[in-house]
Amino acid sequence: MGARADADPAAKKAIARPETDAADDDAQPQGPRAARMLQIERHVGTLVRMRRIMLGLSQSQLAAMLGVTLQQVNKYERGHSRISSGRLFQIGEALGVSVDFFYQGLGDLRETPAAPSRDRICLEVMRSFGMIKNERHQEALNQLVRALADREG
Repeated sequence: MGARADADPAAKKAIARPETDAADDDAQPQGPRAARMLQIERHVGTLVRMRRIMLGLSQSQLAAMLGVTLQQVNKYERGHSRISSGRLFQIGEALGVSVDFFYQGLGDLRETPAAPSRDRICLEVMRSFGMIKNERHQEALNQLVRALADREG
């Protein structure tokens, strides 16, 4: 009897996991509420990426800290895979921030985000600036940036 049920394709299909489970991560949202959820997931992912870069970590290093694959970290950062509350807590611990860090700025989602290359440059400048120990050098760099900004403006 058991062998017969195994041979029946309809029985296998009824027992098998629904195909939608694997596809849900990459599925497009349906309706305004789903679109808002996707916006939030992308926002959280962007902040995960920003914090990771600020700390000078690669996706592989973060993946190892979390016990997940590099591909999964990539999906988190792009907003293609939802981050559970427990995983977000774990990410926060790994990146040295509390969970609420990832929700900062959610009210501003309707604004046009900065270009990704500009975001990356800003993060690298912040990280590098933080590594400068000499306060006079920090102030000199600050004055240089202000002078360039005034010249452009």
